[in-house]
Amino acid sequence: MRTTIAIFSFFIILSFFGCNQSGQTENPKEIAGQLNNDKAPKLKRYDIKSGIVKYQTSIKGKVMGSTIDGSGTQELYFKDWGAVELKKVDEKKVTHINIFGQKKTEVDETHNIDKLDNGKSYHVDNDNKIIYVRNDPAMEMIKTLGEGDVVNTGEKMLEGMGGKKVGKEKVLGYNCDVWQIPGGKQWIYKGLPLKLEMTLMGITTQTTATEAKFNINVPNKYFKLPDYPIQEMQDFMGGMEGFDGDDAAGKKELEKFKNMSFDDYKKMIEKEDPEAFKNMSEEEMKMSFEIMQKMAKSMSK
Repeated sequence: MRTTIAIFSFFIILSFFGCNQSGQTENPKEIAGQLNNDKAPKLKRYDIKSGIVKYQTSIKGKVMGSTIDGSGTQELYFKDWGAVELKKVDEKKVTHINIFGQKKTEVDETHNIDKLDNGKSYHVDNDNKIIYVRNDPAMEMIKTLGEGDVVNTGEKMLEGMGGKKVGKEKVLGYNCDVWQIPGGKQWIYKGLPLKLEMTLMGITTQTTATEAKFNINVPNKYFKLPDYPIQEMQDFMGGMEGFDGDDAAGKKELEKFKNMSFDDYKKMIEKEDPEAFKNMSEEEMKMSFEIMQKMAKSMSK
């Protein structure tokens, strides 16, 4: 999924689900060796060989008597056409709560580091000093359905999820395709998002690139992760290994979502990840359900 078009959109949905942890913490060198033996096709996620992009984020909105304000920064480093990428996110969100005359203020800070390496996804948990790794489900789908070329398959998949290209606009002087997506808009340059606006449950988040340098040498130091233990995580929906939209098993997997009722979908999420289910609102659940069905119907044609 991705003219990263797709990656931003589908990752929004995937992030709702999370994943279940499995196994115990292992020696990071042993797991790293296992991951390097993966013979899956290499990913081409952008039509840009390498780059460094910096973003500013603003968060504003009102919900259930609360006012939310926030801001943050993001740093994105990638090489090998996006097959290897590291993103740092630092955000601060302030929530002013006023319910039945009771007022209080809550402050939440986020400091995330995430890395993609040819279909493997790494998430750094700085609080617990551990790194979680799994096969990235969106990238697994791209490997099988698009033979690893995300740029050439992203638009079709985005359209299948209800996205529509509505024009062109420049961001930092780069001519971007503007896509209307469920809940927002994206500005995409050669597969890479330079701007994103999303509104969900009354909260509007806008992320805009403030600096971008492309087709440059990006030193390996930008892709290094902290020296924490690594723990493997179970893939959502059991992984996508062997999935192929053209074979019987692949079609059966797509049919499961295409014909699934919303109640069955909720039960599946509750079973696969009770924590994610608990934290999802009904509106978020419905949005993810509708997009998954649109994508399944589009890909099964």
